[in-house]
Formats: sequence, structure tokens, C-alpha cells
Amino acid sequence: MTDEVRVVPEHPPAPLFDVRELKLWSFYRALIAEFVATLLFLYVLVATVIGHKAESLDNQCGGVGLLGIAWAVGGMIFLLVYCTAGISGGHINPAVTFGLLLGRKVSVLRAVSYMVAQCAGAICGVGIARAIMKHQFEAFGGGTNVVAFCYSNGAALGAEIIGTFVLVYTVFTATDPKRNARDSHVPVLAPLSIGFAVFLVHLATIPITGTGINPARSLGAAVIYNRRKAWNDQWIFWVGPFIGAAAAALYHEYVLKSAAIKPFRRSTATPEASAPPPPPPPP
Repeated sequence: MTDEVRVVPEHPPAPLFDVRELKLWSFYRALIAEFVATLLFLYVLVATVIGHKAESLDNQCGGVGLLGIAWAVGGMIFLLVYCTAGISGGHINPAVTFGLLLGRKVSVLRAVSYMVAQCAGAICGVGIARAIMKHQFEAFGGGTNVVAFCYSNGAALGAEIIGTFVLVYTVFTATDPKRNARDSHVPVLAPLSIGFAVFLVHLATIPITGTGINPARSLGAAVIYNRRKAWNDQWIFWVGPFIGAAAAALYHEYVLKSAAIKPFRRSTATPEASAPPPPPPPP
């Protein structure tokens, strides 16, 4: 018995610029999927937040509570990533797209197009939520991301950086094709891991910033609600997630990543090896 190693080949990096994508229907289908997924995500998120605040005012139970909001957001991300992963990759977040761009998983053209589609979908999703619950939307802040009064901008920025780092790091790890070779004993369901990461980050950062970690989510709510406080804090919800995404991408790609090998044992007692040597030729 001898030990051997099998090197798992790396997927080639995506080209930085690939205009050929503009000729593919799959490219536009992916944009539509990102737009619709972000629209649905923002509708559910804002409706849950507004509903919680409205119920908190009417009764002592407080509606679904912060835990319910975190479950709703994490569960929705799980469903949307599960549904769109095979079409667009299930980014639903410009910060995730930016991290994957730095990791050479998508081209610049696709990354920029995804971000535009995500922001447009977020604005439409919040607009639908406002149309359905207009009075509550205006009365309870429109689900915008703002820095809580008891926290500084620096604390909020740090929370957004760390929260996005957790999310993007989970995305890279859960979708790493080498996991099948390196960690074949660990069953991985990527959408569940990503949704659970979003759930945990929301539990930690809702009291600080309302949890952004998604620039499209913050932009969509700010555009529809359109109040000074939301716009004054908007930079935090772009700078923080992009820094966190970049840090996660660099950490995974240049610190943790190495050639994935899978040791396995294979018997050397093959039929050819165990057979007696052929007799020498006659003189």
C-alpha cells in the first residue's frame, strides 16, 4: 500500500473584459435573475421591518422582533440563492459581486452589469413595499439603513466591514469547487450556509446600522424614502461592504487557498504487479 496525491485542477480565472458575453442570452437571463431576486429580497425585507415596527407600536408583543427579521432575511437569501445560483450565481448583492470580481470569478462587464441590475431591483422592490403600505412606510422610516444614535460612524463602518467579510468569506468557502476534494467528508449546501451567515450578521448588527452589508439594499431604501439622514449615512453602507468584500476575497484567495489535494490510498498489488515475471527468452 502506498500513499499518492491527486491534484484537483483549478478553474481558469474569468477574463477581465469579455465583450462576447453581450451576444449571449445567458448573460441577459442572468441580469434578469439578479434584478428579480433583489426586488423580491428588498420587498420581503422592508415589509418585514415595517410590519415589525407597526406591530410594536400597537401591542407589547412587538411583532416578529429582531430575531424574526433576521430569520426572514436569512431565509429569503437562502431561497433566492438556491433558485438563482444556476442562472446568475445568486449574488443579489453588489458587495458579493465585487468580491467575486477580485477573485476573478466574474468579468468586469458582468460585475458592473450585475451591480446595476441589483440596484435597480432593490429600488423597485422597496417601491412595491411603499405602494402596498404607504402610510406605515413613511411613518416608520422606510426600512432605511442609518447609524443608531448611540453609535459613532466609525463603529457603524466597522460593523459593516466585519459583517460583509463574514458574508463574502462564506460565499467563497461554500462555493469553492475544491471542497469536494479537500473536505469530501463535509456535506455542503452553499445556499444554506450563505443564508445562515446573513442571519447571524443581522443578529449582530441590526442594533447598530439596521444591517446593510448590501449596498443595493441600502440604496433602494434611501432612494424611495428619500430623507436626509438616510443619505448622510449612505457612504457607510457602500464603503464598509466593499472593504469587507475585498478583505474576504484577498484572505480567501491569497492566504487560505492552496492546491487542493486529496490523499488516498491505492493498493500496489495490481494484477500486473502480482503476476510472476515472464520467463527469459531462450538462448
